[in-house]
Amino acid sequence: MNIYIRKKEDLINAIEEYGIVPFFSNEIKGFSLEENCDPKVYFSEQPGLWEWKGPVIQETRCAYGKFFRKKAAYISRKWYYDFANYRRDGYDFEARVSDGLVNYNEEFLYNIIASRHSILSKTAKAIGGYVRPRERGKDSWEPRKGFDTTITALQMKGYVLITDFDYETDRKGEFYGWGIARYATPEEFYGKSFAKNCYRRSPEESYQRLLRQLKKINPEASKDDLIRFLQ
Repeated sequence: MNIYIRKKEDLINAIEEYGIVPFFSNEIKGFSLEENCDPKVYFSEQPGLWEWKGPVIQETRCAYGKFFRKKAAYISRKWYYDFANYRRDGYDFEARVSDGLVNYNEEFLYNIIASRHSILSKTAKAIGGYVRPRERGKDSWEPRKGFDTTITALQMKGYVLITDFDYETDRKGEFYGWGIARYATPEEFYGKSFAKNCYRRSPEESYQRLLRQLKKINPEASKDDLIRFLQ
């Protein structure tokens, strides 16, 4: 990456220029925000990379989620179509279910998300029984397990993304704590045009396009590292 991130506009420019911008370091050396940002915007008292996530998603309509190696990344809208097509292997979710290619946990959580415009992670956990309701106390009822594993799998496979982050407020109305992820399906976030743009190529064509783009923006990286990153 040739863009050094000092302000939110730098991040937006990086997403628009590269199309794929990982948040954390990975097998491609130098290809992450973590390695290319001013320390003041990574972890400090002032707003930075963590606080910009929601506004950047909303302003650019880019995709954000755990897309590569179970780690977070931004993908521009243009390149997310190819990403989703490649990872979905050409299947929409219903077709994947019909062919027996979805496990029960993924189908269960996907249906909670897909039946709504969007949903906060804490709400999805409550509806799905992943957390114990306060009124249940410490009785014998056991919460459902595997939320984090399942929501990550759905993002990796191109069926769910993060559309925003909500924050708790204190008595003064000021935000505090980590942002709470809001999830939706790409079909809901991007509307009717998503399916048309997602499936207009074969999954293999989308894969090759992604590989070429990664090579273009990381000319010194080995092909093996690029392939591992995309897996």
